[in-house]
Parts: sequence; structure tokens; C-alpha cells
Amino acid sequence: MNFFQKIKYNFQQQGVLLQIIIINVAIFLTVNIAQNIASPGLLAYLALPVGGYGFIYKFWTLFTYMFTHANLGHIFWNMFLFYFTAQIFFTILGQKKMLYVYVMSGLCGGALVLILGLLFPESFGHALLLGASASVLGVGAVMAIYSPNYRIYLFGVVEMSYKYFYLITFVVSTIIDLSVNTGGKISHVGGALFGVLYGYYLKKGIDLFNLDIFSRKNKKLKVVSNNTGSGYSAAKYDNSEQAMNEILDKISKSGYDSLTKKEKDELFKLSQKK
Repeated sequence: MNFFQKIKYNFQQQGVLLQIIIINVAIFLTVNIAQNIASPGLLAYLALPVGGYGFIYKFWTLFTYMFTHANLGHIFWNMFLFYFTAQIFFTILGQKKMLYVYVMSGLCGGALVLILGLLFPESFGHALLLGASASVLGVGAVMAIYSPNYRIYLFGVVEMSYKYFYLITFVVSTIIDLSVNTGGKISHVGGALFGVLYGYYLKKGIDLFNLDIFSRKNKKLKVVSNNTGSGYSAAKYDNSEQAMNEILDKISKSGYDSLTKKEKDELFKLSQKK
């Protein structure tokens, strides 16, 4: 196994949360190293051009911009907030949905900026959009809608419901002084809107990730014929979903810390299947 195969193997062993962080950090280091070697560097090929039609010639940047950062402070705070929020997301909803929400929130945030940039070009000029903020706020918005009363402890001291933490984060990073980093803050709105939409439908039993409907109501236990001997029981599936829903209801009402050790273990096991 050569050097690159080892890197690929180790990367594949990580969970989605760490994979996303690793990609962001790797691109940040690559961009900054390349910036000292060549001009204009890689940033011009990874950031999303707004305020004109430059996007047409760099359409891939609608995807790459959400993994690209220009300075250390930008990537540090984005990844710090993402790590904190994604851990909660992973615990309750599993890691497969997290990548989907991250990417879709970033796409919606970038698309909103592009549309407004075409409608009001004088407000944007010819700027570049970059950063994971829209994606991170989208992931957070899902949890603020799906499990708003999840109890968190800021710095291990201040206890509050997650919905209040998210609201404070959104207001501070987006609403305050829209004249600064206007494009970036508009992308926050787009990312958050997708997260709200996803969380809203998920709470109603509709998963936009695979459009499966797992309504909490009117569930009937069914047993599929197992003539082959291996068989599959739909009752087992329904019981797992019911157990997950009961645990999530308890979290929503009383917070994660109200769960017993057995319930926390069960939640972890069920989240691995998502």
C-alpha cells in the first residue's frame, strides 16, 4: 500500500463529520500554499463568482465554494460550529443524512446569492462567495426544527434549548449589519431555509433524503413470508422506528440528559442504521 492509498484508506475509516472537516482543512491548506506559488491561485477556481454571469464558466464552484476558506479565522469558526452542531445531528439522525443536508444547504445558499446577484448586480459587484457557513447553518436549522428542546451546555456552564442557541447564532452571524459580507449572509439565509424545510418535513414523517415516509401514526406490524428460511420481519423494522420515535419525543420534551443509559445506547445503535 503506497502513501496515497494509505491516505485514502484512513480517510474512508472516518465518519462523515470528520470527513467533511478533513476536506475543508485540506482545501484550505492547498489554497493557501498555492497562493504563495502561483497567481491568481486556486481560490479563483473554487470560490463562487456572484454579481454577473461568471458562474456559467465556473459552474462547479456552486459545489466547491462550500468547502473553501480563505483565512484561518473563517475556517476555524465554521468548523468549530459545524463540529458542535453535527455531533447533535449525528446522535439523533445519523451521519448519512448529515452529508446530504450539508451539501443541499450549501447549494441552496449559493443558488440564492446567484439569483439575487443577477437581479441586483449593483449590490454585489463582482465578488466571490466562499465558506461553509450556509451548509453549517443548514445543518443547525434541521435540529432547531426537528428537536428544538434538545438541551445543550455552552462551555459546560450555560444550559439552554438548542433552538435558542441556533437563533442567537443565526442573528449574530447573519442579521446584524447586512451591509458587511452581504453575499455571505444571504447564503446563510438560503442554507437555513433548506434546513428549516428539511427539518419541518422530517418532523411530519417525510424524509427528503430518500422520500421515505415513516409516519408515527397508524403503524401496523407486518410479517413478510420467510419461506426461504432467511426471511425478513417488517415487525422488527417498525419496532425500531417506534423505539426511535419514542426516544426522540422524550428528547424533544425533556432534553437528551433525561434519557437513561439504556435509551442513550439504543439511540446510538439506531442512529448507526440511518
